Amino acid sequence: MGHGIAQVAAAAGCRVCLYDVDVDAVAAGVARVGANLDKGMSRGKISAADAAATRRRVTGSNDLGEAVAEADLVVEAVPENLALKRRLFGDVAARVAETTILATNTSSLSIRRLAEGLPHPERVIGTHFFNPVHLMKLLEVIAADATAPEVVQRVTSFGERLGKTTILVRDSPGFATSRLGLVIGLEAIRMVEQGVASVEDIDRAMTLGYGFPMGPLRLTDLVGLDVRLHIAEYLSTELPDAAHFRPPQLLRDMVARGELGKKTGQGFYPWPE
Repeated sequence: MGHGIAQVAAAAGCRVCLYDVDVDAVAAGVARVGANLDKGMSRGKISAADAAATRRRVTGSNDLGEAVAEADLVVEAVPENLALKRRLFGDVAARVAETTILATNTSSLSIRRLAEGLPHPERVIGTHFFNPVHLMKLLEVIAADATAPEVVQRVTSFGERLGKTTILVRDSPGFATSRLGLVIGLEAIRMVEQGVASVEDIDRAMTLGYGFPMGPLRLTDLVGLDVRLHIAEYLSTELPDAAHFRPPQLLRDMVARGELGKKTGQGFYPWPE
């Protein structure tokens, strides 16, 4: 999701640097920003001048020090692995000012645990964006007990600058959106597993019957089945009486086969592109 976060920040007038350890991944991220802007222009959603200005504000680097130099805000969007996120923020903290906000795009992990051992943990906060970032209107802001009120205010203002509606959530496993969205998604997968209805009809039940903009199985394909599995495993151990978060065997089997959704071309739906 890093390229999407970079795009909306650049569109709002921020100078942005995309970072990854893999130089090819950096180039791919910058290219995806450009592709999104091209699509927006073709649909009349953005002017050529605004698209060009957004492009100019986005750079890329595989040098962490260069990427975070003079940054006011660093948003990480690496995989949902607490040790990986902590290690990355430790490296970032050694290279930025003590006033730089460290924001995590986690959809479920503890902000408190992420901040443990970091210098100035009061600047660590959760910024849970939604995919695709340039289209989705919500930003879930998660504050740990140690997060400074000023940091909450600055990040909330930043979200509003990006054109997002922000909600403030206490640091709790799964926060608000992942707990609610995941339990529906897992139950939909169980229904497929049990032969209750087809994938398409389960999704139609929620879009036409309940007004969901997208069915839970198609959404799972967009989020990534591996991401959903990781969150489910985490919440099933972190929350009391959380049997409803136990991953269905079908989800485990599909992830084991590499059927992760849109990013691999196959999930509950085929994604030929």
